[in-house]
Amino acid sequence: MLVMTYSDARQNFASVLDKSETDGAVLVKRADGSLFRISPEQKEKSPFEGIKTLFDLQHNDIMQALRETREEN
Repeated sequence: MLVMTYSDARQNFASVLDKSETDGAVLVKRADGSLFRISPEQKEKSPFEGIKTLFDLQHNDIMQALRETREEN
């Protein structure tokens, strides 16, 4: 993990963000010794992402099935 001084991080902030995206985080150290972590926000995934089905269902197929089920009840 990259550790940078506050001054270097401030002067090269765009590259700090790029580096945190590729490495997961960058530590920035102040003159008083305190450390701060810059890390990218985790993208939220759908809980259904990556689930394999027996059928090649598309989003519209699933939504239609839900509508039909709700209409029946």
